Amino acid sequence: MFNPKRLSLARMRRRLTAKALAERARLAPDTISRLENGLHTPDGDTVGRLSDALGYPTVFFYSDDPPEIDTGAVSFRSFSKMSAKERDAALSAGSLGLQLSNWVEERFSLPVPNLIDLSYETNPATAAHNLRRHWGLGEKPIGSMLGLLETHGIRIFSLSENTASVNAFSFWRDGKAHIFLNNFKTAESSIFDTAHELGHLVMHKHGDPKGIRSSEREADGFASAFLMPENDVRARMPRPITVDVILRAKVRWRVSAMAMAYRVRALNLVSEYQYKSLCIELSRRGFRSGEPGGISRETSLVWRKVLEQLWNERTTKHGIAADLMMPLDELEGLIWNLAAVSERPSQKPTLSLI
Repeated sequence: MFNPKRLSLARMRRRLTAKALAERARLAPDTISRLENGLHTPDGDTVGRLSDALGYPTVFFYSDDPPEIDTGAVSFRSFSKMSAKERDAALSAGSLGLQLSNWVEERFSLPVPNLIDLSYETNPATAAHNLRRHWGLGEKPIGSMLGLLETHGIRIFSLSENTASVNAFSFWRDGKAHIFLNNFKTAESSIFDTAHELGHLVMHKHGDPKGIRSSEREADGFASAFLMPENDVRARMPRPITVDVILRAKVRWRVSAMAMAYRVRALNLVSEYQYKSLCIELSRRGFRSGEPGGISRETSLVWRKVLEQLWNERTTKHGIAADLMMPLDELEGLIWNLAAVSERPSQKPTLSLI
């Protein structure tokens, strides 16, 4: 039977109001609302029009209910700047990501979650230290945040939203942690966003009793301490700390120049006046809006291995999309920029099938 929830999901993914979708599908203005509320069952012609207007295959609308995400359990980066339409589109991407994740886990053995509950911890720096100790990281810089998190069982997806209002979001579901990352930011910013969402996952697993602003500050503090451990920064930063020192240091810790400058100020390695001077000079050199000469973007080891093995079995991305009954562009948006792999068979399997 036609599934109203899938119509709502597809409409929100395309960022359309009910009225706009009705106009695009050449339907009566109140048709979409009636369909989404289950008040009317569409005929084949109507479903075909909806399929064409949304770019979703008709079979998508006849499948089971999509996985639902508890909006109260989702931590959004840049939540205050987000419109309701952007939030709904991101959450709908999360639902599609869960469908893809379930499909993959039926076929592959993925790393099991290895996180600790730090919701009791009120100091973000202490929480970051405790997680580093749990993972045996010591004080060393992290070579790949994506690789580290995937090794410890966190499911990573990309967001195809071309907007600065949705940097990233994360949530727990069925005992598994998920992070969705915006593809349109610098590599350094994406790394910080990843660490920020990691902070939410371990510090705010049971919700956000302190309010959005407080939890965002805690997640930022966690990310800064996790990526740039205090003892390592104090030991490695030469004096005096100039802009050139900041630019060399940011390469070591794989963060943005502004994040590096903020960290040395937070550790009182520079005065407030010196910090402001550093920021002014960094802005003049183009580091306020970007990262000139920045690092390469991180890619997902898990998704690359999964896709390479599927290619080896002659399963194409079109086949995956068809099996999931979702548009190819949605599948690509979820993983392709993360995987950085061409569609060709690998020489040998790289993951164990269940």
